[in-house]
Formats: sequence, C-alpha cells, structure tokens
Amino acid sequence: MSPHPNSPAPLGFRTHVANVGVKDHTLDFSVIASDAPCAAAGRFTKSRFAGASVQLSRRNIANRSARAIVTVSKNANVATGAQGDADSAAVIDGVAAALGIAADEVLISSTGVIGRPLPMDRIGAHLAALGTPGAEHDFVLGRLDRVAEAMMTTDTVAKLASRSVGEATIVGVAKGVGMIEPDMATLLTYVVTDADVAPGDLDAIFGRVIDSTFNCLSIDTDTSTSDTAIILANGLAGPVDLDTFEAALHRVALDLVKMIARDGEGATKLLEVTVDHAADAVQAKRVAKLVVNSPLVKTAVHGCDPNWGRVAMAVGKAWDYPDIEPDRTSIRFGDVEVYPRTLDDADLAALADIMAAPDVAIGVSLGLGDASATVWGCDLSDGYVRINADYTT
Repeated sequence: MSPHPNSPAPLGFRTHVANVGVKDHTLDFSVIASDAPCAAAGRFTKSRFAGASVQLSRRNIANRSARAIVTVSKNANVATGAQGDADSAAVIDGVAAALGIAADEVLISSTGVIGRPLPMDRIGAHLAALGTPGAEHDFVLGRLDRVAEAMMTTDTVAKLASRSVGEATIVGVAKGVGMIEPDMATLLTYVVTDADVAPGDLDAIFGRVIDSTFNCLSIDTDTSTSDTAIILANGLAGPVDLDTFEAALHRVALDLVKMIARDGEGATKLLEVTVDHAADAVQAKRVAKLVVNSPLVKTAVHGCDPNWGRVAMAVGKAWDYPDIEPDRTSIRFGDVEVYPRTLDDADLAALADIMAAPDVAIGVSLGLGDASATVWGCDLSDGYVRINADYTT
C-alpha cells in the first residue's frame, strides 16, 4: 500500500492503529514497525513510580536496537504491581508474534489513568486477531499521523513533524499536554527515520537533542510516570552527514515541543523564556525553568498583564546562585526592556500588543557570563483546573 499523501513516511516503516476497548469509540492502540532492524535510542522518566511499560522498554532498548513500538493509550498501567508487569509483557509478546520478530525487539509505552489494570481480555483478543493469516494487511506503509492520533489522551490535536536530510526522512510524533515537567524527554515521543546512523552516534545525538528541546519544556511542573522518548533508524535511505542529521532532528523535536506547549491543558498562549548572560548553561536553564513554571507568571501571561515583578520574583527563587544580583539583572517582554528602566507610554502600548499575542517571549539577562538557555511552556487558565479536576470522573 502507498503512504498517505499527507503523511510523510521514511522508507520501511509500517503502522497499525485500532480501538481495542481501553476506552470506547476512540483510537487507543498503535504500532510502529520497521521492515528492517533498526538502531535505537531512548530516554525515559526518572520517576520512582515508573510504569511497567517504561521498565520493559528500558530493558529491551539496552542493546541499542529495536524493530517496533507499541502504544496503549487511555491507561498508563502504572502502580498495577506484578499483574501490570505481566500485562505489558503480554502485549509485547502479542505484537512480536504478529510481526514475526523477537519479543525483545519490541518497545512499549502506556499513557492515561494511573492505577487501573489493562483490559487484557479485549487487548488479547485484538492481538490474537493480528496474528491470523492475512492480518499483515492491518499494517500499512506510513500513516504516522494516525499513530499520533491514537496516542492522544487529553490532547486536542495530533502532533507530527518532519524534515528531510539528503535522501532520508525524519518523522516525529508526540502526545502530551499535562503532567509535563520532564527530566529525560517528555510524555510519549517517537522519531523514526530511514537514515543510516550507527547506534552509538544515534544515542549521543538523541541525548543532545532531547536535552535542548524536550528537557526544556514544562506545562505544570509535574513529571509523568510514563515519559518515553524513542528514536528508530533503519538505514534504508543510506548514510547522512551526522551534523546535518542532528540539526534536522533538533528542528523536528522543537516543532513537537512547541506543539505540546501550545496544546497545554487549558492553554491559550505559548510562553517562551530565554535566560542569557548566565554564568553557565545549567544556571541559565535553572532560572528559565523558575520563570516558566511560576503560576504567577503564567497567570499574568494568561491575563495579558506585563507584570515584570512576577518575573523578578521567580528569578529571585534561585537562592542557590548567590552571584545573581538585582543590579546586574535585566528583564524584557518581547523586545521591550521592563526592568531596570522606567517605562513610558510608548513602551506600555508596545507591551499591550506583546502580551495580547498568542506567543509571548520573556527574556532575562543575568550579567554574569555568555551562557544562555531557552525553555517553553504555556499560560495557566481556569481550563487547566477544570480538565484535571474532572480527569477520572
């Protein structure tokens, strides 16, 4: 079958999506599978409550190779004990059997409500049907857009981004709009490519990209128990220049980060915070995260209020950096400096336009060095409270 014309597809990747009864009347199950063995790299949550799927994927990707990723959405399979471990393993076994590959070549993610067992009677029936003669037609070339749709929980839009590198294609999908303050990657994010990249190079590149994109994203300061980021490279398009590949991968990841931030639960604005002239990159990122995570900053952005005092407050919480001092620091909204200079009527008019825009940029200069960092998040609205107050009911 041919790839869907609106869905970019690297060579040799097939997909399958379905409703398997985790939740009625919506896609809740997907598989990405490669026709050829893949170099693989992954980053996972550091949560002490990491789910069974995370634990299995960590083990299966340890040799830096894989062939498939299966996702169960609407149920996280977290805090479900030994039964949860067995259920994730059974899903992997069923997908491996359907594809005719080894179980340790399959990676798994689960996302959704915590503490509920998977409906294995329904999932098992679907996996058994996938293994019957003729079921190979259930796996189609391309259609990664459908995988992005099947991964969704409280997302309002499916998230897919792509770039070309020579003859190769890179496509990324992601889901997630809440419980996002990653310390590895974020939520669920998969990248597939037909570029030929050695496993060691792929792991190093992926780590650098994750650190400068998904690890710079925050919606609500809460780290998921299921965060998983995976890249598969099957090499069918041949070798690529590694620097060019890394740049393209970074653009795919950053596109997805901004999609997630714009779709944050209850969000109406994308918030971008840049801290520059910091002593080092760690300091810059720490201060930027303090700003982007501040509920007072986020609500001011939601209300289009250029309240720079809230930004100063957030910077001031970096008490572990005594070199940060008010008389060295400046703050700007967009390209308008709001501290320490006095604002005139023209400045206030410009600020009104900046704060009313769908994307709001805040900048902080620390006056300490040459390092910088940019992080992304969103505003905080009453919609966030409503979504999460009613999440399981």
